[in-house]
Amino acid sequence: MQNGTVKWFNNTKGFGFIAPAEGGDDVFVHYTAIKADGYRTLNEGQAVQFEVERGPKGLQATNVSVLS
Repeated sequence: MQNGTVKWFNNTKGFGFIAPAEGGDDVFVHYTAIKADGYRTLNEGQAVQFEVERGPKGLQATNVSVLS
């Protein structure tokens, strides 16, 4: 698992990007990868923990959870 910060997230389109704490390229995140009940969204600047996999268009976050 990695830690990072939400760079931005578009609620209307259901996706955004996470900046990994270790540096490197930003990671794409889709709302379906967010582990939460109800409406799944992220806020800019929010601290998150996530796993990374290579998707068809590059790095993609999975198992995203918000750190409190």
